[in-house]
Amino acid sequence: MLTNLRIQNFALIDSISIDFKAGFTVLTGETGSGKSILLGALNLILGERADYSVIGPNGEKSIVEAEFQLSNFHLNAFFQENDIDDYETTIIRREITSQGRSRAFINDTPIQLAVLKEFAEKLIHIHSQHHTLELKNTNFQIELLDTLADLNSEKNDYFKKFKTWNESSKKLNQLKEELSKAIQVADYNRFQLEELEELSLESKNYEALELELNKSESVDEIKSTLDHIHLAIDGDEGVLSVLNKLKISTDRLKDKDEVINELATRVQSVVIELKDIVAEAEDQKEKIEINPFRINELTAALDKYNRVLKKHGFSTQAQLQEYQQSISNDLASSDELQDEIAQLSIQTEKLALEIGEIANKIHEKRKKAAPSIEESIQLLLADLKMPNTRIQFQLSERKELNANGISDVAILFSPNKGIEPIAIDKAASGGELSRLMLALQNLVSKKKQLPTIIFDEIDTGVSGDVAQKIGNLLRNMGENLQLLAITHLPQVAGKAQNHFKVEKAIVNNLTRTNVRVLSDVERVEEIARLMSGEEINEAALLNAKALMN
Repeated sequence: MLTNLRIQNFALIDSISIDFKAGFTVLTGETGSGKSILLGALNLILGERADYSVIGPNGEKSIVEAEFQLSNFHLNAFFQENDIDDYETTIIRREITSQGRSRAFINDTPIQLAVLKEFAEKLIHIHSQHHTLELKNTNFQIELLDTLADLNSEKNDYFKKFKTWNESSKKLNQLKEELSKAIQVADYNRFQLEELEELSLESKNYEALELELNKSESVDEIKSTLDHIHLAIDGDEGVLSVLNKLKISTDRLKDKDEVINELATRVQSVVIELKDIVAEAEDQKEKIEINPFRINELTAALDKYNRVLKKHGFSTQAQLQEYQQSISNDLASSDELQDEIAQLSIQTEKLALEIGEIANKIHEKRKKAAPSIEESIQLLLADLKMPNTRIQFQLSERKELNANGISDVAILFSPNKGIEPIAIDKAASGGELSRLMLALQNLVSKKKQLPTIIFDEIDTGVSGDVAQKIGNLLRNMGENLQLLAITHLPQVAGKAQNHFKVEKAIVNNLTRTNVRVLSDVERVEEIARLMSGEEINEAALLNAKALMN
């Protein structure tokens, strides 16, 4: 339970420390005294986002610190999971600065806001008039039914599987879209691939083929050049004829002069080389054949190759090969995509069957639990002076699954006998909604076993004997949990075991809010003030004492 709340430099509060006790506690005060400031500070403890405009004038930081006694609440797993020191007395602290920074701590361990929110929801619940309006929200209605029917555990298990199925379905749709796009270009890609495969790019060297064609087309010119080589070297007036004459001349003198001998040797080497050249030219000339069929074959192959090369805007065979591999990979990916879709379809269908079965079971349990829940609510409403009220959880089956299963739930309400129940947002007044919500919170608190509940004017729109009944119910609830209520009704305040008053005062020309615990005498006066206003008479004091007793 909440044992202490410390607030520093927060809105109109300089510094206060409030000690809370078990049981039923009320907070009263004039309109505008600062009760909403206390709720704002507590909302920070609950992990709500910070409003930096609440930082007071005494420094650049606001601090809110709440102390909780956690014995018998079995939160050890949470502390271990988040690596936080586990103490029976646990302190939550929020700090917000004028620079726009916010920090949260549990037992001096810095934590993320989401972790704080998860933790605080296990400790304290603040019910405001806004939450009463939530009673008209369909999601709230089905969550309420599941809580009162003890179905939250099954619902959570269902939601986890539903989330997995939903993600799987989205992925499946995404893959199908990808496949649809792939199929649109697959035929074209196959045509492209077939065209490229016909070129046999892996086994043919088109650069070499082009050289071969060029050679075949120049055969006459090549033969002519070889003949010219032969004549120039070994013809009647060729180089060899001149060199042979020179050789005869040098041979006569080579034994007589070393220089001539060396030159004669070199001339002989040239002669030998030239004869080799003539022999090679003759040999190559004999090998040259004109094959018109080969020329046609090469021309056709190179024409096709160059056409494909130009078509794709490439300049080399390597670029065509890379493009061919890319198309082949795309087609393979399309096949893999079809396999993945087939497998994911089976998985998604299996999940759909599983969650469908779970949703059906939960739906049946909701239908079975609804009548007894309706009876419990109506008994509580009868105690709150609504004896002829009828409340009904109307369940119908959806065609498609959603996060709640296959159930659509609507709370129907009739405050008067003989009138058929209709949708609660069209039937209930503000006062009726408040009493209904109080009855529901009474039942919910027993299911959730929250240590602390805070009601912010749950008694709005009621008075007289109804207010007395509400006070009795709140006191009874306070026997099983710590209950705090902000109220303007003397009938409610009179039933409290503990009483705080929120006051506003001028201090050093500044408006300040303070909270103080009231003594028994001060309680009588405060309850009398709630009944008669600022002019407290003896009758009001006697009535106040009667309410308290």
